[in-house]
Parts: sequence; C-alpha cells; structure tokens
Amino acid sequence: MIKPRIIPCLLIRDKGLVKTKKFKDYKYLGDPINAVKTFNEKLVDELIVIDIDATSKNQELDLELIRKFSEEARMPLCYAGGVKTVSDIMAIIELGIEKVGISYGAISNPSLVKEASELVGSQSIVAIIDVKKKLFGGYSVFTHNGSIDTGKKPEDLVLEMQSHGAGEIIINSIDNDGMMEGYDHKLIKNIKSQIKIPLTIIGGAGNKQHINDAIKNFGLMGIAAGSLFVFKGKYNAVLINYFSREEKNEFNEIIKKNY
Repeated sequence: MIKPRIIPCLLIRDKGLVKTKKFKDYKYLGDPINAVKTFNEKLVDELIVIDIDATSKNQELDLELIRKFSEEARMPLCYAGGVKTVSDIMAIIELGIEKVGISYGAISNPSLVKEASELVGSQSIVAIIDVKKKLFGGYSVFTHNGSIDTGKKPEDLVLEMQSHGAGEIIINSIDNDGMMEGYDHKLIKNIKSQIKIPLTIIGGAGNKQHINDAIKNFGLMGIAAGSLFVFKGKYNAVLINYFSREEKNEFNEIIKKNY
C-alpha cells in the first residue's frame, strides 16, 4: 500500500523562517535550520523549503543556506525559489537535495522542465503552481510571490508541465494560504482530474480533519501544510509540531479503506 506523505512546508525570507497569509502579512518565526532539526526528531515524511523572495527580488541561489538544509535534513527535501536555469538545478542536486521545485522558471521557460527532467530524472523535478481565484469565477496562475497574474489557467499549465517531464505538481492556493480553514477542494478536483503524475496540495490546512478530508476525498499522496506545523493553539503560538505515529496510521487507514 502506498502511504500518503504529510509534508511540512517552510517559507524562507532573508534567511529567516516566516509564515504568510494569502502571500502577505509576513510573520517571522525564527531560525529555519532549528525547525529542520525539530522535524528530524519528529520523523516527518518529507520537507518542502521555499525561498519566497528569490524570484521577486531576482536573487541568486543562496547555495550556502541550501547546503545547510541538505546537511541537516534527515528526510527527503524539496527546495524551491529562484530556480532559473539547468545550472541552478544541478547545483541544488549536487548539494544532496532530492527534489527541485520550479515555479516562474518553468512558466517562463517550459523547456527548462524538459531539459532538467532528462538530465536528472523526472522524479527530481517538481512544478510549483501558485493559484488564485478570479473575480468572476475560475482560477489564474500567479508568479513573483503572488504579485503577477500570468493569465494562465492552472488546468492548462499542469498538463503542459506534465508533458515536459515534471515528476510532480504542487498546487498552492494563494486565497487559502495561512487561513487554516481547509483546502480548496474545487481546485484540487479540477487539477487532479487533469494529470497522471503525483499531485501535492498546500494552502489552508488548520487541523487533522482537513488532512483526513483531502486524503479521503481525493486519494492524494502528497498533503503539505505550513501554519499547521509551525503554530499551536487558538492564539497561534509558534511551536514546531507534527503528527504522532498513531495519527499517521489513521491517514494510512483512510487510503487503505477508500483506495
């Protein structure tokens, strides 16, 4: 039986760990490396690390920081942010990172996904797509930390990324980011029906039931969350946390019974 991956997502800004709401309202949380150490102890399935300013500020990769993540993490890690070239991807892979997430770089230059997947294998190339609801219905893909509307439909873009060799799609809901009120099920349904490669969702998880619902309704193998794993309690006190072994077994049973 394939077990669902429950994945904390860490957002990096100016080398610090932050959390956002709807890609705004940045809250500084501390040292991201310390967060990785805690997640090591909690035996998380996988980790996503995104430098949220790298593209919008046209920054070069912080290879020293990426190296620190690679050396500290004892779980598979996906790194994203500011990836523009095949050389960038190779530099990240050579540091020991298992997956490289590409967002604007893939949208502006789809051949980058094709070249990279042929070079390092599709299993290491993840297309990250940030999505926002349109005023009169439907969705649009945004880049540059949610500030630029590409006008592209996510349903079309995921097919394009799949055809170019992406091994996984991460769909990030800008509207639900940090709100902790649940995932956008309509968006998930639209995307999952389009693709055959693994889909990971992020944006909106606030409790275990939100995870349960996403797994039960869609059979998703990748469930990511940010606020859920860095905040605790009704006042959102900063506390790095994760599910217990017993809770993880509950998620496994949902897949076993329904898929």
